[in-house]
Amino acid sequence: MKTNRLEAFSDGVLAIIITIMVLELKAPEEISIESLLPLLPIFISYFISFVYLGIYWNNHHHLFQIAEKVNGKVLWANLNLLFWLSLIPFATSWVGENHLESGPIAFYGFILLMSAVAYFILQTVIIHYHDDNFPLRKIIGKNLKGKISTVLYLVGLILSFINSWMAVLCYIIVAIIWIVPEKKIEQNIKE
Repeated sequence: MKTNRLEAFSDGVLAIIITIMVLELKAPEEISIESLLPLLPIFISYFISFVYLGIYWNNHHHLFQIAEKVNGKVLWANLNLLFWLSLIPFATSWVGENHLESGPIAFYGFILLMSAVAYFILQTVIIHYHDDNFPLRKIIGKNLKGKISTVLYLVGLILSFINSWMAVLCYIIVAIIWIVPEKKIEQNIKE
């Protein structure tokens, strides 16, 4: 089966996830600029999560631009990814409302880690469903970005109980690593 229905469904789910996140942002009752300051942690957690969802949407789009077909395993692997991404608004809200408390930061890191694992599973299932000449197989190679990300998520999880700022820094570094999609995938996309 072609990839277009899966892409449309995933786009819709990601749009809903972002909408849920933005609806969690509550305007202050006061009209002064100073009344926004207590909301800064909530806005920062929203911003980081929005960037993460944008990264996943962008990379997901590229992944399915190179994929030629999908099967049931790919559909379920994609649903697994969407499940973990759908928990980002909850984790974002918890972090935003509790600032840099270790429990929410660790939970947020766990959701990011599980989203990364789910993306890796999706990518692997897609590769296995295609033949040996499938370009993604060569492009991914040793998956250095994925391995570095996993280590940083695990370090961030541990650090969340020691120093929440360092944990958040780990999560931000992963976002920076992935903000630019794999250029080799773009070069292999069939128009």
